[in-house]
Amino acid sequence: MKAIEIAVAGAGLIGKKHIELIQANGRCNLAAIVDPSPEAVALATATNVPLYKNLPALFAAQRLDGVVLATPNQLHVAQALECIHAAVAALIEKPVAHTMAEGERLLQAADQAQAKLLVGHHRAHSPLLAQAREAIAQGLLGKIVAVNGSATFYKPDDYFDAAPWRRQPGGGPILINMIHEIGNLRSLCGEIVSVQAMASSETRGFPVEDTVAINLRFASGALGTFLLSDTAASARSWEQTSQENKSYPSYADEDCYVISGTHGTLSVPTMRLKTYGKPDERSWWKPFVEHALTIQRGDPLELQLAHFCDVIEDKALPLITVRDGVQNLRITEAIAQAVRTGALVRTDSA
Repeated sequence: MKAIEIAVAGAGLIGKKHIELIQANGRCNLAAIVDPSPEAVALATATNVPLYKNLPALFAAQRLDGVVLATPNQLHVAQALECIHAAVAALIEKPVAHTMAEGERLLQAADQAQAKLLVGHHRAHSPLLAQAREAIAQGLLGKIVAVNGSATFYKPDDYFDAAPWRRQPGGGPILINMIHEIGNLRSLCGEIVSVQAMASSETRGFPVEDTVAINLRFASGALGTFLLSDTAASARSWEQTSQENKSYPSYADEDCYVISGTHGTLSVPTMRLKTYGKPDERSWWKPFVEHALTIQRGDPLELQLAHFCDVIEDKALPLITVRDGVQNLRITEAIAQAVRTGALVRTDSA
Protein backbone atom coordinates (compact mmCIF):
# COMPACT_ATOMS: atom_id res chain seq x y z
CA MET A 1 0.00 0.00 0.00
CA LYS A 2 1.11 3.53 -0.74
CA ALA A 3 2.26 5.44 2.33
CA ILE A 4 0.16 8.39 3.51
CA GLU A 5 2.12 11.58 2.93
CA ILE A 6 2.00 13.88 5.98
CA ALA A 7 3.81 17.17 6.57
CA VAL A 8 4.36 18.80 9.96
CA ALA A 9 3.99 22.56 10.37
CA GLY A 10 5.83 23.76 13.45
CA ALA A 11 9.24 22.52 14.52
CA GLY A 12 8.82 23.13 18.25
CA LEU A 13 8.53 20.57 21.03
CA ILE A 14 5.17 19.08 20.06
CA GLY A 15 6.02 19.30 16.35
CA LYS A 16 9.15 17.24 16.95
CA LYS A 17 7.06 14.65 18.79
CA HIS A 18 4.67 14.39 15.83
CA ILE A 19 7.65 13.99 13.50
CA GLU A 20 8.99 11.11 15.61
CA LEU A 21 5.62 9.39 15.60
CA ILE A 22 5.18 9.75 11.84
CA GLN A 23 8.64 8.34 11.22
CA ALA A 24 7.88 5.36 13.47
CA ASN A 25 4.51 4.64 11.86
CA GLY A 26 4.48 2.17 9.00
CA ARG A 27 1.36 3.63 7.37
CA CYS A 28 2.61 7.18 6.82
CA ASN A 29 5.63 9.05 5.58
CA LEU A 30 7.07 12.39 6.72
CA ALA A 31 6.77 14.44 3.54
CA ALA A 32 8.02 17.86 4.65
CA ILE A 33 8.46 20.34 7.50
CA VAL A 34 6.98 23.84 7.47
CA ASP A 35 8.63 26.42 9.71
CA PRO A 36 10.26 29.79 8.97
CA SER A 37 12.69 29.65 11.90
CA PRO A 38 16.43 29.06 11.36
CA GLU A 39 16.30 26.20 13.88
CA ALA A 40 14.08 24.23 11.53
CA VAL A 41 16.86 23.90 8.96
CA ALA A 42 18.79 21.46 11.11
CA LEU A 43 15.67 19.40 11.79
CA ALA A 44 14.81 19.15 8.09
CA THR A 45 18.37 18.13 7.34
CA ALA A 46 18.33 15.49 10.07
CA THR A 47 15.04 14.03 8.84
CA ASN A 48 16.02 14.36 5.17
CA VAL A 49 12.83 16.12 4.07
CA PRO A 50 12.14 19.43 2.30
CA LEU A 51 11.66 22.54 4.42
CA TYR A 52 9.15 25.27 3.53
CA LYS A 53 8.55 28.64 5.17
CA ASN A 54 4.77 28.49 4.82
CA LEU A 55 1.91 26.25 3.77
CA PRO A 56 1.23 27.88 0.36
CA ALA A 57 4.83 27.12 -0.65
CA LEU A 58 4.38 23.53 0.50
CA PHE A 59 1.09 23.03 -1.33
CA ALA A 60 2.53 24.52 -4.53
CA ALA A 61 5.46 22.12 -4.47
CA GLN A 62 4.13 18.77 -3.21
CA ARG A 63 1.08 16.53 -3.23
CA LEU A 64 0.04 15.77 0.34
CA ASP A 65 -2.55 13.69 2.17
CA GLY A 66 -2.38 15.48 5.48
CA VAL A 67 -0.74 18.20 7.57
CA VAL A 68 -0.17 18.35 11.31
CA LEU A 69 -0.53 21.94 12.54
CA ALA A 70 1.76 22.15 15.58
CA THR A 71 2.17 25.90 15.31
CA PRO A 72 1.42 28.78 17.75
CA ASN A 73 -2.26 29.03 18.70
CA GLN A 74 -2.89 32.27 16.82
CA LEU A 75 -1.92 30.57 13.54
CA HIS A 76 -4.23 27.56 13.83
CA VAL A 77 -7.31 28.97 12.12
CA ALA A 78 -5.52 30.70 9.23
CA GLN A 79 -3.46 27.59 8.52
CA ALA A 80 -6.45 25.25 8.83
CA LEU A 81 -8.27 27.42 6.31
CA GLU A 82 -5.30 27.07 3.96
CA CYS A 83 -5.55 23.29 4.34
CA ILE A 84 -9.26 23.41 3.56
CA HIS A 85 -8.57 25.50 0.44
CA ALA A 86 -5.95 22.95 -0.67
CA ALA A 87 -8.29 20.02 0.10
CA VAL A 88 -5.73 18.54 2.47
CA ALA A 89 -6.69 16.89 5.76
CA ALA A 90 -5.35 18.53 8.90
CA LEU A 91 -4.66 17.57 12.49
CA ILE A 92 -4.91 20.85 14.42
CA GLU A 93 -3.17 21.00 17.77
CA LYS A 94 -5.31 22.25 20.64
CA PRO A 95 -6.70 24.76 21.20
CA VAL A 96 -8.43 24.79 17.83
CA ALA A 97 -8.37 28.61 17.86
CA HIS A 98 -7.07 31.45 19.98
CA THR A 99 -10.48 33.16 20.20
CA MET A 100 -14.08 32.01 20.03
CA ALA A 101 -14.74 34.23 17.01
CA GLU A 102 -11.92 32.61 15.08
CA GLY A 103 -13.06 29.16 16.15
CA GLU A 104 -16.57 29.84 14.89
CA ARG A 105 -15.14 31.12 11.60
CA LEU A 106 -13.20 27.90 11.13
CA LEU A 107 -16.21 25.80 12.10
CA GLN A 108 -18.37 27.44 9.44
CA ALA A 109 -15.71 26.92 6.76
CA ALA A 110 -15.10 23.32 7.81
CA ASP A 111 -18.80 22.47 7.72
CA GLN A 112 -19.28 24.08 4.32
CA ALA A 113 -16.31 22.22 2.82
CA GLN A 114 -16.95 18.97 4.71
CA ALA A 115 -13.24 19.13 5.45
CA LYS A 116 -11.28 16.37 7.13
CA LEU A 117 -10.15 18.19 10.25
CA LEU A 118 -9.16 16.46 13.49
CA VAL A 119 -8.47 18.54 16.60
CA GLY A 120 -5.55 17.36 18.71
CA HIS A 121 -7.16 16.75 22.07
CA HIS A 122 -5.02 13.65 22.23
CA ARG A 123 -6.28 12.39 25.60
CA ALA A 124 -9.54 11.47 23.87
CA HIS A 125 -7.60 8.60 22.29
CA SER A 126 -6.50 7.21 25.67
CA PRO A 127 -7.48 3.55 26.19
CA LEU A 128 -8.12 4.45 29.84
CA LEU A 129 -10.77 6.99 28.90
CA ALA A 130 -12.22 4.58 26.35
CA GLN A 131 -12.62 1.99 29.11
CA ALA A 132 -14.29 4.52 31.38
CA ARG A 133 -16.67 5.62 28.61
CA GLU A 134 -17.56 1.98 27.93
CA ALA A 135 -18.25 1.26 31.61
CA ILE A 136 -20.57 4.26 31.77
CA ALA A 137 -22.28 3.33 28.48
CA GLN A 138 -22.88 -0.21 29.74
CA GLY A 139 -24.79 1.21 32.68
CA LEU A 140 -22.46 -0.12 35.35
CA LEU A 141 -22.83 3.13 37.29
CA GLY A 142 -26.52 3.66 36.59
CA LYS A 143 -27.56 7.25 35.90
CA ILE A 144 -24.60 9.61 36.38
CA VAL A 145 -25.20 11.87 39.37
CA ALA A 146 -21.90 13.59 40.08
CA VAL A 147 -18.25 13.83 39.12
CA ASN A 148 -15.34 15.04 41.22
CA GLY A 149 -12.27 16.05 39.21
CA SER A 150 -8.87 17.47 39.94
CA ALA A 151 -5.77 18.70 38.21
CA THR A 152 -3.53 19.66 41.11
CA PHE A 153 0.22 19.81 40.58
CA TYR A 154 3.21 22.04 41.23
CA LYS A 155 4.84 24.04 38.44
CA PRO A 156 8.41 24.95 39.44
CA ASP A 157 9.74 28.51 39.50
CA ASP A 158 11.77 28.04 36.32
CA TYR A 159 8.54 27.35 34.42
CA PHE A 160 7.61 30.99 34.99
CA ASP A 161 11.16 32.32 34.64
CA ALA A 162 11.43 30.77 31.16
CA ALA A 163 8.26 32.55 29.98
CA PRO A 164 7.30 35.55 32.13
CA TRP A 165 3.96 35.89 30.27
CA ARG A 166 2.81 32.87 32.29
CA ARG A 167 2.61 35.16 35.34
CA GLN A 168 0.07 37.38 33.60
CA PRO A 169 -3.68 36.93 32.99
CA GLY A 170 -4.19 34.34 30.27
CA GLY A 171 -1.05 32.45 31.24
CA GLY A 172 -2.52 30.51 34.13
CA PRO A 173 -3.99 27.04 34.56
CA ILE A 174 -7.50 27.96 33.37
CA LEU A 175 -6.52 28.69 29.78
CA ILE A 176 -3.40 26.49 29.63
CA ASN A 177 -4.43 23.35 31.48
CA MET A 178 -8.20 23.27 31.98
CA ILE A 179 -9.05 22.82 28.30
CA HIS A 180 -7.59 19.29 28.51
CA GLU A 181 -9.86 18.46 31.41
CA ILE A 182 -12.96 19.86 29.72
CA GLY A 183 -12.44 17.50 26.80
CA ASN A 184 -12.14 14.54 29.16
CA LEU A 185 -15.18 15.48 31.24
CA ARG A 186 -17.37 16.03 28.18
CA SER A 187 -16.38 12.64 26.79
CA LEU A 188 -17.18 10.92 30.08
CA CYS A 189 -20.26 12.74 31.35
CA GLY A 190 -21.75 14.56 28.36
CA GLU A 191 -22.27 18.21 27.55
CA ILE A 192 -21.54 20.92 30.10
CA VAL A 193 -24.27 23.55 30.03
CA SER A 194 -23.19 26.00 32.75
CA VAL A 195 -20.27 26.79 35.04
CA GLN A 196 -19.44 28.73 38.18
CA ALA A 197 -15.91 29.40 39.45
CA MET A 198 -13.76 31.25 41.92
CA ALA A 199 -10.00 31.70 41.73
CA SER A 200 -7.11 32.67 43.98
CA SER A 201 -3.60 33.98 43.34
CA GLU A 202 -2.65 34.19 47.01
CA THR A 203 0.00 31.47 46.96
CA ARG A 204 2.27 32.78 44.20
CA GLY A 205 1.06 36.37 44.29
CA PHE A 206 1.12 36.68 40.48
CA PRO A 207 -1.52 38.68 38.57
CA VAL A 208 -2.74 35.37 37.12
CA GLU A 209 -4.66 32.74 39.08
CA ASP A 210 -2.85 29.76 40.61
CA THR A 211 -5.84 27.89 42.08
CA VAL A 212 -9.43 27.58 40.86
CA ALA A 213 -12.56 25.89 42.23
CA ILE A 214 -15.15 25.13 39.54
CA ASN A 215 -18.77 23.95 39.57
CA LEU A 216 -20.21 22.28 36.48
CA ARG A 217 -23.73 21.41 35.38
CA PHE A 218 -24.14 18.75 32.69
CA ALA A 219 -27.03 18.49 30.23
CA SER A 220 -28.09 15.23 31.90
CA GLY A 221 -28.64 17.03 35.20
CA ALA A 222 -25.46 15.65 36.74
CA LEU A 223 -23.28 18.07 38.68
CA GLY A 224 -19.52 18.27 38.94
CA THR A 225 -16.83 19.93 40.97
CA PHE A 226 -13.27 20.46 39.76
CA LEU A 227 -10.22 21.67 41.66
CA LEU A 228 -7.42 23.13 39.56
CA SER A 229 -4.07 24.33 40.89
CA ASP A 230 -0.53 24.69 39.60
CA THR A 231 0.87 25.44 43.04
CA ALA A 232 -0.36 22.39 44.98
CA ALA A 233 2.13 19.71 46.01
CA SER A 234 -0.23 17.02 44.80
CA ALA A 235 -0.25 14.09 42.39
CA ARG A 236 -3.92 14.26 41.43
CA SER A 237 -3.52 15.17 37.79
CA TRP A 238 -3.89 13.18 34.59
CA GLU A 239 -0.17 13.34 33.86
CA GLN A 240 0.74 11.96 37.28
CA THR A 241 -1.89 9.21 37.40
CA SER A 242 -2.43 7.89 33.87
CA GLN A 243 1.19 6.75 33.29
CA GLU A 244 0.80 7.80 29.64
CA ASN A 245 3.50 10.48 29.60
CA LYS A 246 6.75 9.00 30.90
CA SER A 247 8.19 12.47 31.47
CA TYR A 248 6.16 12.64 34.68
CA PRO A 249 6.46 10.46 37.79
CA SER A 250 3.29 8.49 38.40
CA TYR A 251 1.39 7.24 41.41
CA ALA A 252 -0.70 4.12 41.02
CA ASP A 253 -2.86 4.84 44.08
CA GLU A 254 -4.10 8.27 42.92
CA ASP A 255 -7.13 9.20 40.81
CA CYS A 256 -8.08 12.47 39.16
CA TYR A 257 -11.74 11.70 38.36
CA VAL A 258 -14.38 10.01 40.51
CA ILE A 259 -17.65 9.45 38.66
CA SER A 260 -20.69 8.52 40.76
CA GLY A 261 -23.98 7.15 39.55
CA THR A 262 -27.12 5.70 41.07
CA HIS A 263 -25.65 2.17 41.05
CA GLY A 264 -21.93 2.68 41.59
CA THR A 265 -18.77 4.73 41.36
CA LEU A 266 -15.78 4.54 38.99
CA SER A 267 -12.42 6.08 39.88
CA VAL A 268 -10.22 7.03 36.93
CA PRO A 269 -7.53 6.11 35.99
CA THR A 270 -7.12 3.33 38.60
CA MET A 271 -10.41 1.94 37.24
CA ARG A 272 -11.58 0.97 40.72
CA LEU A 273 -15.28 0.17 40.57
CA LYS A 274 -17.67 0.07 43.52
CA THR A 275 -21.19 -1.28 42.93
CA TYR A 276 -23.88 -2.83 45.08
CA GLY A 277 -24.06 -6.62 44.98
CA LYS A 278 -27.86 -6.44 44.74
CA PRO A 279 -28.98 -3.42 42.69
CA ASP A 280 -32.44 -3.58 44.27
CA GLU A 281 -30.91 -3.22 47.76
CA ARG A 282 -29.03 0.05 47.39
CA SER A 283 -28.36 1.77 50.68
CA TRP A 284 -25.55 3.43 52.56
CA TRP A 285 -26.05 0.66 55.10
CA LYS A 286 -25.12 -1.96 52.48
CA PRO A 287 -21.49 -2.78 51.53
CA PHE A 288 -20.14 -2.23 48.04
CA VAL A 289 -18.67 -4.96 45.90
CA GLU A 290 -15.24 -3.64 44.98
CA HIS A 291 -13.16 -4.64 41.98
CA ALA A 292 -10.90 -3.04 39.40
CA LEU A 293 -11.34 -3.16 35.66
CA THR A 294 -8.40 -4.58 33.74
CA ILE A 295 -6.31 -1.56 32.84
CA GLN A 296 -5.42 -1.01 29.21
CA ARG A 297 -2.76 1.52 28.27
CA GLY A 298 -1.38 2.99 25.08
CA ASP A 299 0.25 6.19 23.86
CA PRO A 300 -2.63 8.57 23.04
CA LEU A 301 -0.47 10.57 20.62
CA GLU A 302 0.45 7.41 18.74
CA LEU A 303 -3.19 6.30 18.68
CA GLN A 304 -4.24 9.78 17.55
CA LEU A 305 -1.88 9.54 14.56
CA ALA A 306 -3.33 6.14 13.63
CA HIS A 307 -6.81 7.66 13.82
CA PHE A 308 -5.71 10.61 11.66
CA CYS A 309 -4.54 8.13 9.04
CA ASP A 310 -7.97 6.46 9.19
CA VAL A 311 -9.65 9.84 8.74
CA ILE A 312 -7.46 10.62 5.72
CA GLU A 313 -8.36 7.25 4.15
CA ASP A 314 -12.09 7.68 4.88
CA LYS A 315 -12.04 4.76 7.32
CA ALA A 316 -13.25 6.89 10.23
CA LEU A 317 -14.82 10.22 11.05
CA PRO A 318 -12.79 12.56 13.29
CA LEU A 319 -13.16 11.59 16.94
CA ILE A 320 -12.60 15.22 17.96
CA THR A 321 -14.17 17.58 15.46
CA VAL A 322 -13.75 21.33 15.06
CA ARG A 323 -17.13 21.66 16.77
CA ASP A 324 -15.76 19.72 19.75
CA GLY A 325 -12.65 21.88 19.83
CA VAL A 326 -14.72 25.07 19.73
CA GLN A 327 -16.98 23.83 22.53
CA ASN A 328 -13.97 22.93 24.71
CA LEU A 329 -12.67 26.46 24.15
CA ARG A 330 -16.10 27.97 24.86
CA ILE A 331 -16.35 26.22 28.24
CA THR A 332 -12.79 27.12 29.20
CA GLU A 333 -13.41 30.78 28.41
CA ALA A 334 -16.70 30.61 30.33
CA ILE A 335 -14.80 29.48 33.42
CA ALA A 336 -12.51 32.50 33.10
CA GLN A 337 -15.59 34.71 32.69
CA ALA A 338 -17.22 33.17 35.77
CA VAL A 339 -14.09 33.97 37.78
CA ARG A 340 -14.14 37.60 36.62
CA THR A 341 -17.85 38.19 37.15
CA GLY A 342 -18.83 35.84 39.94
CA ALA A 343 -21.85 34.84 37.85
CA LEU A 344 -23.14 31.52 36.59
CA VAL A 345 -22.19 31.34 32.89
CA ARG A 346 -24.10 29.22 30.40
CA THR A 347 -22.02 27.22 27.96
CA ASP A 348 -24.63 25.75 25.64
CA SER A 349 -23.25 25.73 22.11
CA ALA A 350 -24.82 28.18 19.69
